[in-house]
Amino acid sequence: MEKAFNEADREAVYRAIHERRDMRHFLGDPVSPHVMQRLIDAALHAPSVGFMQPWRIVRITCAHLRARLRDAVERERLLTADALGERRDSFMRLKVEGLRECAEALVMALMDGREHHVFGRRTLPEMDLASVACAIQNMWLAARAEGLGMGWVSLFDPVEVAALLDMPSGARPVAILCIGHVERYYDAPMLETERWAARRSSEECVFENTWPSRKGG
Repeated sequence: MEKAFNEADREAVYRAIHERRDMRHFLGDPVSPHVMQRLIDAALHAPSVGFMQPWRIVRITCAHLRARLRDAVERERLLTADALGERRDSFMRLKVEGLRECAEALVMALMDGREHHVFGRRTLPEMDLASVACAIQNMWLAARAEGLGMGWVSLFDPVEVAALLDMPSGARPVAILCIGHVERYYDAPMLETERWAARRSSEECVFENTWPSRKGG
């Protein structure tokens, strides 16, 4: 069996990686249930430490509940702005979520009872969170391949959102995902376009053998 994908398939994978965007603007048109199922299936096929599969997904179909989630995000947005000091005004001009417009809203959460899973987590317990991040990334890339946008919202109090969703003790929400059709994808990440931050180079992020010295000269 040929191990490498053919050229067209390989290019499609890299295209999805490079064109994926954290979207905030949506059209509101409904997403096909079959497509949504494919996105969820992509998430469920993510790698996870010790094959613990710690992700749990809550689909938000109640308009009232979605509004309460948006209220929670807005409260945290204002608190975050106040914590940013001199960058407050710049932050407040950013669109940080698309909960009002998106077709689908999902809450990605960590399961309860995670303390029983030791394989791969004895010294790195946060690997359960890393596993959920892999599931989100799988869904993000699948959404781009399907011609959909997806946005990751992390501005919320996890205790408040857990209570809103009646999560059991030990479970924890880690992301609100907005999914839907978009008019266009951003040419570059929105925060890069808004000059909030710039993409780091490989020289800044990739080291060989040891961490580079911080000493000058």
